[in-house]
Amino acid sequence: MALVLCDDITIAYEGQIVVRDLTFQIEQGDYLCIVGENGSGKSTLVKSLLGLKAPVKGRIELGDGLKPREIGYLPQQMDVQKDFPASVQEIVLSGRLNSRGLFPFYSAGDRKQAEAMMLLLGIQDLKKSCFRDLSGGQRQRVLLARALCATKKMLLLDEPVTGLDPIVTAEFYQLIKEVNETCRIAVVMVSHDIESALRDASHILHLQETALFYGRAEDYRKSPVGHKFLDSIGSPAKRGV
Repeated sequence: MALVLCDDITIAYEGQIVVRDLTFQIEQGDYLCIVGENGSGKSTLVKSLLGLKAPVKGRIELGDGLKPREIGYLPQQMDVQKDFPASVQEIVLSGRLNSRGLFPFYSAGDRKQAEAMMLLLGIQDLKKSCFRDLSGGQRQRVLLARALCATKKMLLLDEPVTGLDPIVTAEFYQLIKEVNETCRIAVVMVSHDIESALRDASHILHLQETALFYGRAEDYRKSPVGHKFLDSIGSPAKRGV
């Protein structure tokens, strides 16, 4: 069974339908990029995938033992408290909280997992540093490590490079790609960066209330929807650049 199956779902926000008759699925190892214009329902869909907003119609099923609390989530930078007075190590470790259940203390295994994620993302030398003293790129690495501590199966990233400079953005995209390929963790990323989506993603979901396109990234590039969207943003991706 797929990790996530969305079957003919309709989702409302404040009484207004914002996602309608949407069907798609996410398999282990997929890299799905969700694109679309502002107001197309992307953020509402994210809430439903996290189990925070139930569809008013249809169903969202999680497979392979995946639970909503086991989805690693990285929100937009604007949603993160940047002056939080905690160390890098404390924040990364907090990704293990949902797995603790009724037990309030971190185990040796939790600490080992946090160390492994900090090493993977190259932030082990920052573990004693205060989160609020980090650069934007460093903060996103810390939050990605935290999200990875919460999951072994799926990452949900909501505009993860917002506000980052181009060099840091490229480095961060490379990290996500490596996590997807080496750890076999499914990645679901909401993004306006269609060029990077077409370069790295395996699948594209183009959302405009419903799915204008869902399929493999190479097919999106050739599709009428893909051509129209790429033309509208003046993207060189349509030329294969």
